[in-house]
Amino acid sequence: MHDLAKGIARFQREVFPAKQELFAHLAAHHAPRTLFIGCSDARVVPELITGCEPGELFVIRTAGNLVPAFTLGADGIAASIEYAVAQLGVRDIVVCGHSACGAMTALADGHDLSGAPAVAHWLRLADASVARTGTAGDVPALVRQNVLAQLANLATHPSVARALAERTVTLHGWVFDIATGRVEELTATGDAGAPTATTHGEKLAAVGDAAPLAA
Repeated sequence: MHDLAKGIARFQREVFPAKQELFAHLAAHHAPRTLFIGCSDARVVPELITGCEPGELFVIRTAGNLVPAFTLGADGIAASIEYAVAQLGVRDIVVCGHSACGAMTALADGHDLSGAPAVAHWLRLADASVARTGTAGDVPALVRQNVLAQLANLATHPSVARALAERTVTLHGWVFDIATGRVEELTATGDAGAPTATTHGEKLAAVGDAAPLAA
């Protein structure tokens, strides 16, 4: 906590004064253009990766960047998605997986999660992704399949389905590589939904290629 307190003091002393006009605007305006759904992993910081200022991203973080398919009931993830799309009017939704993901590693390597029953139950949401990954233990492939699966789950949410039908929102699947800082954008192709990586602003690369969105 001492480090956090020092960080707050530094923010109030150095960062906030430099952005005082921005925070004054944000005090009365909340209009992010992008919903960013990422992993809870502490190494993946959406604002840092994208270079965004406060107020530009509406962020949801879950273990394994998992998005449950829509069901009725009290669900904080569904409520946050609905609020971002239906109320805030975000134009883009990003689901961002990442390298060395602990959740995907546990599934790919068949870790014993009997001591973490809540985690084990939550990760059942990735069963379809595991089934679509051809090789056991292939964490990078599972990470990519999982991003595509969560994009499909997103489309089951009524607010997202409506926005997609009206073409007011676009879905994006990303994979962030911690070691290199590269970000790949994925698109499902082929009957098996094999992920294809593409460089921003360029044509889709061949299936299986890894082209960075940004370096």
